[in-house]
Amino acid sequence: MIKLCVALAFLGFNFYTYHYLATDPVFPDREHFEDFPDRLENWSCAERETMDDTVLANLGVSDYLLCNFKNPDFSGIVGVYVGYHASQIREEGGGPGGNPIHPPAHCLPGSGWDIIDNRLVELDLPGLPQSPAMVRRLVIARGDYRQLVYYWYQSRGRVVSQDWQKILYVGFDRAVRNRTDGALVRFTVPILLKDEAAAEAGFYELAPQILARLPAYVPE
Repeated sequence: MIKLCVALAFLGFNFYTYHYLATDPVFPDREHFEDFPDRLENWSCAERETMDDTVLANLGVSDYLLCNFKNPDFSGIVGVYVGYHASQIREEGGGPGGNPIHPPAHCLPGSGWDIIDNRLVELDLPGLPQSPAMVRRLVIARGDYRQLVYYWYQSRGRVVSQDWQKILYVGFDRAVRNRTDGALVRFTVPILLKDEAAAEAGFYELAPQILARLPAYVPE
């Protein structure tokens, strides 16, 4: 009975928030990822990747950066994806459908990847809105192939790693700030020759250079 009352109260709060508060959504000014630099010191993105209309419609993303960055001093690559949603409320039209941000940990198994390690870790890097911050660290596998994945939600000046926290902050910020914009920030590094430490080093070298430039594209 208590759980039912809590669920009904939560639904009532959402109804009140969405229909009586923040009725005029705010879309902050920002730069577009087409202008994001392709060269960051020794790292370079030779060619941007694009997603087709079906994928974009499913993600509901408004703007995105998707590229593999390479460094002559690093044997592998570091894949970078930042997907920005101008709104996470469908009726506000933040993207094709205005969908909420999809959690990678839910999507990866559907893409054929097994998650063999999934943990929350503390990340202390320059450029994060909050540092240190808790982020999600995965090791994923497809056959003998392994990849290291770091990801978090970077939304309205916060770094959020838990899906339930993301949902609560969307509701709260819509009520008090008229904003539901946010982004998924994800780094993917192949683990070559089972050398997980080398993959970590690649992430830690590139990530600060990406993060230092993100506030212009993911407003705080």
